[in-house]
Amino acid sequence: MGFDMTKLVPSDQAFYGIILGAGSTPVSKVTLPVTFGTRDNYRTESIIFEVAPFETSYNAILGRPALAKFMAIPNHTYLLLKMPAPNGVLSIRGDIQTSHSCEMENINTAKALERSNNQAMVAQAAKALTMDQLQKPSNNSVPESQLHPNSPTKAIVLSDNHPDKTALIGADLDSA
Repeated sequence: MGFDMTKLVPSDQAFYGIILGAGSTPVSKVTLPVTFGTRDNYRTESIIFEVAPFETSYNAILGRPALAKFMAIPNHTYLLLKMPAPNGVLSIRGDIQTSHSCEMENINTAKALERSNNQAMVAQAAKALTMDQLQKPSNNSVPESQLHPNSPTKAIVLSDNHPDKTALIGADLDSA
């Protein structure tokens, strides 16, 4: 974005909801002028942005404090943002295809982050196991009581064309 990194100020305020299921503590924050409108009718406010240490499909996200400062009213259904300006109301329209593309990219980023976290948890759990716990149990090691149901069963044919394919069901089940 061509930003002068020397203007960053330390920040310790955590935020959530940018990447699904993940919180983040910003690296720093910066105050930048934000302008909406045209040459004839525009509005500029200084907005504080938190600089986060992760990649998303967005360059910047305007939160509730920014919307309040602009006195803006978002309509998420129509991807429309309205705010007062010196020469009437400003209407900023979003693009459904761009919004969908950004959302899909965020979903994919969240999935990748979740997979990475899950892999790290599995690896950590595996390190804590002994060699005996890592071995796959043999069929002989399963107690006999786990292999048989407690109540009587009967075999039913699953397909008339294949009478050898059966399933066991409880013998006392009603046929209706």
